[in-house]
Amino acid sequence: MSADPRLIVALDVPALNEAESLVERLGDSVSFYKIGYQLVFAGGLEFARDLAASGKNIFLDMKLLDIDNTIAKGVENIARMGVSMLTVHAYPKAMTAAVAAARGSDLCLLAVTVLTSMDDGDLLDAGYGRDAAGLVAMRAAQARDAGMGGIVCSAMEAANVRKIAGAGMAIVTPGIRPSGSERGDQKRVVTPADAIRAGASHLVVGRPVVKADDPVAAAAAIIAEISAPAR
Repeated sequence: MSADPRLIVALDVPALNEAESLVERLGDSVSFYKIGYQLVFAGGLEFARDLAASGKNIFLDMKLLDIDNTIAKGVENIARMGVSMLTVHAYPKAMTAAVAAARGSDLCLLAVTVLTSMDDGDLLDAGYGRDAAGLVAMRAAQARDAGMGGIVCSAMEAANVRKIAGAGMAIVTPGIRPSGSERGDQKRVVTPADAIRAGASHLVVGRPVVKADDPVAAAAAIIAEISAPAR
């Protein structure tokens, strides 16, 4: 089965050689990869640049949050790397600075709303006065108004976020677990088909593919599920 750009495989592995081996093994079955902190600090930035140059789409998951000038300078350099997507925490000032810095490039900026490893209790412990759904909705509206290219949220909130964001924005959903997969450290998880039906444009899948005995078959099964006609 050919690659489906809606599937983003998370290269959440500790070493560069493991990431290289996995990409080689997956070959043409996967066209989109996420690179986050774990691999970034093991040489992943150069790897991201090389993968992008080879024709792969790269989602650089840096979750930027800093003063405006630092955000802007970081985004300017990342835009030059040729990656497709970059995450920024959905704080209005950070998003405004990022959007201005990315203007004129092909970089799609994604607003991180609430991490899929957090639930209402975790938000309460962190000092937020809203539940997860309410905070996601507020930040999605702020991301839309700031001109961001997309939103990262749990697929549990994707339907409501799609109503807020409209048809033009990407909705990227981590915490995707095919039926029978372990939840791991994710608390708000959804199956691939349900995520697409809810309005997600891209699915981020890590361990169900990366840790599979046959990653190609695992990726193909997800693609088949999201490509099947709705019941």
